[in-house]
Amino acid sequence: MRLEIVCQDRVGIAQKVLGIFVEHEINIKGIDVITGTGQVFIHIPNLEFSELQTFMPQLRLTDGVIDVKTTPFMPSERERNELATLAKTFPDPFLSIDIRGNVRMANDVAVSIIGEPIKAIVGEQVAQWLKGFNVIKWLEHDEVLAQTRRLKFKDEDFVADILPIHVDDEDGDSVLAGAVLILKSEARLGQQMSAFKQSNDNNFAGIQTTSSAMRKVVREAKRMALLDSSMLIVGETGVGKEVIARACHSASDRSEHPFMTLNCASLPDDVAESELFGSGISTDSKSKRGLFELANNGTLFLDEVGEMSAKLQIKLLRVIQDGCFRRVDDEQEIKVNIRFISSTNKDLLSMVAAGEFREDLYYRLNVLGLNLPSLRERRADIIPLADHFMTKAAHPTGKSNLSLSEDCRDFIEHYPWPGNVRQLENVMIRAVSLLEGNEIETENLQLPAYTREHGYLEQEFEGTLDAAVKSFEADLLRKLYPAYPSTRQLAKKLGLSHTAIANKLREYDINKKTVKI
Repeated sequence: MRLEIVCQDRVGIAQKVLGIFVEHEINIKGIDVITGTGQVFIHIPNLEFSELQTFMPQLRLTDGVIDVKTTPFMPSERERNELATLAKTFPDPFLSIDIRGNVRMANDVAVSIIGEPIKAIVGEQVAQWLKGFNVIKWLEHDEVLAQTRRLKFKDEDFVADILPIHVDDEDGDSVLAGAVLILKSEARLGQQMSAFKQSNDNNFAGIQTTSSAMRKVVREAKRMALLDSSMLIVGETGVGKEVIARACHSASDRSEHPFMTLNCASLPDDVAESELFGSGISTDSKSKRGLFELANNGTLFLDEVGEMSAKLQIKLLRVIQDGCFRRVDDEQEIKVNIRFISSTNKDLLSMVAAGEFREDLYYRLNVLGLNLPSLRERRADIIPLADHFMTKAAHPTGKSNLSLSEDCRDFIEHYPWPGNVRQLENVMIRAVSLLEGNEIETENLQLPAYTREHGYLEQEFEGTLDAAVKSFEADLLRKLYPAYPSTRQLAKKLGLSHTAIANKLREYDINKKTVKI
């Protein structure tokens, strides 16, 4: 039987309580006194409840005793069982030794590796199974510090965490009492590193993936995030290429380091070069660090890399190849470690064929390629995204309980969204900001007129019908040509004569030299 006696926290109360047990000649197996709370736990083996009743009144009436009750276990028993359970179920070999290097405890994994019963192991020198680290010499140091060492345990390679055990003596000084050894095999370390490197799904939580097309993109992006190779994200303007790039960075091993961006289409050539490479001594006699330096050990996102000039392409290629560069007007070479993620809305391969983009740079950037579908290709995401942007826009304005009318939802879902996710977000922000009431109607959306039957006309359209048709025709032929490189095959595919196709290919300069097959 085990008793919990709650007492006032004062000097001598435990002695009074124990005196009652001595008076009744009751054998006590264990005592736990919890200072600060006034609890006294007593373990009395073989005590019958009828015997307890004979002196229970005396215990309860003792001055300073507040309560007496039975308890299923002693605090020290719980602590011992916690430690024993931890050691027993620990997946790696675990050994506890005293200050002389003798084994005090070993878990089942360690016992299995040693190949002897636990009784034959306890009390033996641990050094007979460990090679590559002198435990005794380490324990004899004036200051015993934790160690992580590679060593052999029963002739197998392990990495060991060797941790000293200290206890406080009567004067409060720390005294060495032994050590514990936790050993990890190469296989276990590999499992732990794999688990550590697994992509954190939370980094992609903000990306709408109702559609199967977008679920596939996110699955691929999560795998690519764990790699350290260059990545090229291809998609129309506004599809969320930077959002994916940021999520990949956050899920990578570089997440604790900077994510820097450069929009290659928004800056003049000389400004972009200064932004990337930095500069030496400037007018204020201070050097300027560029994005290459700022992104060191992190990720550099090159947005719309297809707009980069030929001069910058050459310089970027060298940085990717060698990891070295010089600031503008500076001779000192700087070494950096950067992961490059690029994006483009252009057909870079066609640009390579036309000599507008360096082929070697293209393949350096496109080690891992990811294609983002347009919003019209992932219609299942449109309404969830609209609801998300509506709620997001409503929060700062203090509006609540907003909704889309059925007609508006139908219109949004079937609109072609040439500006993709960015256009949808901007339209919802404007609609919420100017809304009077709680329901958004189709007329609240500022968009070019559109019908399912006739489509829509871009308000900014320029040129002639003939030019538009020729542009479409050239683009279609350029895309089909790699799959149908014979004029006869292409003519059959498009239902035209061999001569008509040959003339069109000649007119648009489409051949095996200009289009990569």
